[in-house]
Amino acid sequence: MTLPAGMPQTLRCGRFELQLSRPLVMGIVNTTPDSFSDGGRYLAADAAIRHARRLLDEGADLLDIGGESTRPGSAAVSEAEELGRVLPVLEALRGCGRPLSVDTRHAAVMRGVLSAGADMINDVAGFRAPGALEAVAGGTAGLCVMHMLGEPSTMQQAPVYRDVVAEVAAFLRDRVSALLACGVARERIVLDPGIGFGKNLEHNLSLLRGLSGLAGLGLPLLLGVSRKSMVGQITGRGVGERMAGSVAAALASVHRGAAIVRVHDVAETKDALAVWQAIEG
Repeated sequence: MTLPAGMPQTLRCGRFELQLSRPLVMGIVNTTPDSFSDGGRYLAADAAIRHARRLLDEGADLLDIGGESTRPGSAAVSEAEELGRVLPVLEALRGCGRPLSVDTRHAAVMRGVLSAGADMINDVAGFRAPGALEAVAGGTAGLCVMHMLGEPSTMQQAPVYRDVVAEVAAFLRDRVSALLACGVARERIVLDPGIGFGKNLEHNLSLLRGLSGLAGLGLPLLLGVSRKSMVGQITGRGVGERMAGSVAAALASVHRGAAIVRVHDVAETKDALAVWQAIEG
C-alpha cells in the first residue's frame, strides 16, 4: 500500500508511532450491554480483557475500547458509567505493547482515559462536544475524527444529502481545521467517513467508492464497516453471519486507500489482507 504524496506516512498514537506502509487492523472491544453486534458479551471487565487479549493474539495492530454504544437508536449513558466500563480494561491492557484507543464522544471521558494512558481517542462526533477540543489538544494521543449526521438515537431516520462525499469531506476538513487551530499536529489525526452513522445503503456505497476523494484531504483514513447493516442489506445475512461480507468490505476499503480498518474479526481480516498484499506485491 502506497499512501498519496504529502500524506503523513506515520500516525502518532500516544506511546507509539504507527507505520502506515501497510494496512493496519484495529480490533473492537465493546464493554457495553447494547452494541449492535456483541452487546453484553464483554460487559464484565474480565470478559472484555480476555476478548481483547484474544484479538491481540490474532494480530490486532491496535485496539478500540468502547463503553457507550452508538448503534442506531441507542441512548447515551452517563460519563461515570462509561468510565467505569472502560478504565478497568484500559488499565489491564496498558502493558500489551500495542496502542489502546478509546471510543468516546464525551470530553470528561476523554480526559479520564487520557490520564489513564489511552493512546488514541476515537470520536464518532468529530470532537464537537463542549470541551472536547480542549481535552485532546495537548499531548500526543492519536485522534480519529469521524462524521456522523445527527445523534445515534435519530441518525438513521431518513438521512438526506445532496452530495454525500462532498458533504462528509467538508465536515472532516472543518474538524481538522479546528484541531489544527488548537495546536494538534497533523501526524496525530486520522479520518473516518462514518459508514452507517446517518447514512443509508446508497450513501455508504458512495462513500466507499469515493474514498480517493476523501484521501485528497491529505490525512490517513480509518474505515469501520464490520458486521454493519450495510453488509446485511447486501447479503441478506444476520449480524452473526456477516464475517465474509465484512472481510470483503475491509479489502475493498484498503484497495481504495484506507490505512486502518476497524473490525470484529481480526484473524480473518489479517489473513485476507496478507493474501491480497502478496498478490498485489
